[in-house]
Amino acid sequence: MNIQGVDIQVEGNGPETLLMLHGWPDTSALWNDTVEALKKTHTCVRLTLPAFDAKAPMPAKSLADMVAFIHEVVQQVSPQKPVTLVLHDWGCIFGYEYAATYPERVGRMVAVDVGDHNSKALSVSWNAKAKWGVFSYQIWLAIAWQIAQILGSVGQPLADRMTRYMAKALRCPSSVADMHAGMNAPYAMKWMGTLKGFDLAANVLKTLPTARPMLYIYGQRKPFMFHSQQWLDTIAAHPGSRVVGFDTGHWVMSNKPQAFTALLKEWLDNP
Repeated sequence: MNIQGVDIQVEGNGPETLLMLHGWPDTSALWNDTVEALKKTHTCVRLTLPAFDAKAPMPAKSLADMVAFIHEVVQQVSPQKPVTLVLHDWGCIFGYEYAATYPERVGRMVAVDVGDHNSKALSVSWNAKAKWGVFSYQIWLAIAWQIAQILGSVGQPLADRMTRYMAKALRCPSSVADMHAGMNAPYAMKWMGTLKGFDLAANVLKTLPTARPMLYIYGQRKPFMFHSQQWLDTIAAHPGSRVVGFDTGHWVMSNKPQAFTALLKEWLDNP
């Protein structure tokens, strides 16, 4: 199906619907191995986020518009039952906001490598080096997005090269051919207040870890974490929830696909 110009892929016909949302600088292809492992027992729904697909260019959406878009997808693919969100990176942030806005439409959550992104606990946990590391790569990507917006076709090649350079530096496993500056809009939203920014986003540490069962997975081989210890402790203490760290970087599902999908299957099959 196609919703708001975005192709929605539906594979499998299981009783539980999994809606998979990727992050930067990825596409729906991030979930290839995950879908292959789960489609025999679940209904797997995935998409390339609006403005992330180079083959279907469109303006970036604000946080509120992204939540409205996700809701339309959920209503179409699972009108009668809540879905399980499977999230990574920016997909976590958009998925968290959706779960906070429409709690009745989300039964369970699997979140990968981004936790309480807007909590004081996370900010305090970063030392000066970590804060600089986060800011430096994210502002680079935000500037690349602005270059493409301001200079149009003249600035697009430079903006795309900046995006691909940073993706390579961060060891992103996705196809470089699919990467472009349009994917960087969330960073401009965060650091420049573009599209109304994220100031009105729900504080996920206060609202999500005890709202429903959650499997939180993260890579341990990174210079800094995208979650606080309080986030991990709160999830681990909630009935039915679980925290698992992998000896990988940020892209756990690509670095260790078999172990990742085995964990998902185990957790999903034992509610």
